[in-house]
Amino acid sequence: MNEFELVVLQEDLKSGKLKKGDIGTIITVLNNHRAYEVEFATLAGEPLSVEILLPHQIRRVRESEVMAVRELTA
Repeated sequence: MNEFELVVLQEDLKSGKLKKGDIGTIITVLNNHRAYEVEFATLAGEPLSVEILLPHQIRRVRESEVMAVRELTA
């Protein structure tokens, strides 16, 4: 996976803000692909969170997938 690639979160994060299936953008590849800095935003483009994630926590977006939406809970 590379910088600026869309990825899908594979698990809910402990903060409770991000859920499995949320889509983010890799902004930095860390330590030779051992971790990734991923930015998540609302559909309006408002930054939501930047997370350091391990490879097993994200995957590439598949061409056959359709985006979905969910309401952000506090």
